[in-house]
Amino acid sequence: MTLVALFAAATKLAGALVTLTVAANAFSFSRYRNKNLRPFRSPIDESSETLAVFDLSEGENGFFFGLATAPAHVEDRLDDAWLKFAEEKADDAEPQEPKQPVDALMGSAAGDGGSQTAGASPKHDTQVKKGKKPLKIAMEAMIRGFEKYVKVEGQEEEAEEEEEQEVEHHHNVTAWHNVPHPEERLRFWSDPDTELKLAKDTGVSVFRMGVDWSRIMPKEPVNGLKESVNYAAIERYKWIIKRVRSYGMKVMLTLFHHSLPPWAGEYGGWKLEKTVDYFMEFCRLVVNSVSGLVDYWVTFNEPHVFSMLTYSAGAWPGGHPDMLEAATSALPTGVFQQAMHWMSVAHLKAYDYIHEISSSNSIVGVAHHVSFMRPYGLFDVAAVTLANSLTIFPYIDGISDKLDFIGINYYGQEVVSGPGLKLVETDEYSESGRGVYPDGLYRMLLQFHERYKHLKIPFIITENGVSDETDLIRRPYMLEHLLAIYAAMIMTF
Repeated sequence: MTLVALFAAATKLAGALVTLTVAANAFSFSRYRNKNLRPFRSPIDESSETLAVFDLSEGENGFFFGLATAPAHVEDRLDDAWLKFAEEKADDAEPQEPKQPVDALMGSAAGDGGSQTAGASPKHDTQVKKGKKPLKIAMEAMIRGFEKYVKVEGQEEEAEEEEEQEVEHHHNVTAWHNVPHPEERLRFWSDPDTELKLAKDTGVSVFRMGVDWSRIMPKEPVNGLKESVNYAAIERYKWIIKRVRSYGMKVMLTLFHHSLPPWAGEYGGWKLEKTVDYFMEFCRLVVNSVSGLVDYWVTFNEPHVFSMLTYSAGAWPGGHPDMLEAATSALPTGVFQQAMHWMSVAHLKAYDYIHEISSSNSIVGVAHHVSFMRPYGLFDVAAVTLANSLTIFPYIDGISDKLDFIGINYYGQEVVSGPGLKLVETDEYSESGRGVYPDGLYRMLLQFHERYKHLKIPFIITENGVSDETDLIRRPYMLEHLLAIYAAMIMTF
């Protein structure tokens, strides 16, 4: 009888705990929705023939269009960690197991585009048209039933195509493997005028480009700079920057766009203080050479993205975390926080040096990745809160005293469900799987303005765009995000 009573009491206690847990999560979910997802009335007069007017003149409220490029110079076979990483197939080492949901924290870090680790390609039951090869298209285009094919020459090649379609390959960087000669896709190092002319003809007034640390400093400077610096590369970059200005465009130069030299990755990279010293050597070389030619400086591009995917997840080159480092990465003494700390120190030192050497007109900031994360269900609020607490504000908070602008890289939203991210059928997605959500940019701009308005510095959308080979959603994507920016400007001026 005692055992029955004990069992009944335990059952009641368990039931009470479950009820309390559900009620607490329901409360937090409702509170989160009311704070972050409440419908808002657009400040834009949607009945007007002209929805937005941007002031393109110079000044405090000026607006400019720019083009951002990463330091992707591969046509001359640069000894670069990213190039080696891109050329590898993720399934070369061992057979692929079924893909697990990506961790919400890691998923929130990934930017749009080809630099993020590729996931498994879904298998479709649709029949391939004879003599034609299907091309990868945006998810939204697939949802709308849009198909795109390219002709395949020769019947003998057709059989090989069918065999290849039956074998599923996985690549670290899919964009490196979807054309026969990827190194020919972009030849900015040897022929920058092709890209610069396209940018100028598009109406771009600010050209953002990166400097590859590996190219400037191909060897670790253990014995000084003389034996480790490629001075010819510095002169080449100086010439390219002058070419940008010759087209009438201003220059926004990024010093660290995820380009950690292989030699730095071997000893631990940004987990160690000596990387700050090496980075400053690199920084001084670049600033001394081109300080009079650069209008905007970006010291670091998406530092928390690099830290998470390199040192916490080991998904990017140069990290190689062991199980303990991965498990404890988000703790105050973990590798994520270590790397973020030293990148903060490096920014502060670079900021001071740029202003010491450059003219008073130099503007220095960072490009900070922001995605709008929302919970899918009652039990997902905690994961969203944790991810946001590590990624949205901490880095900017730590360097806010030495910023002339805050750059925001925004591509879309992430829906968190359980341990990973969820694709919601009613949502719109880009080709790379990023949720298209212009309202998220509006909401995030308001949050950043509220937190940093005391700094009285401008915000620059340093990256925004959509991966869509079919061009079905690119135009509305750009227009809707411009309207989101305009709405935020109305609310904050």
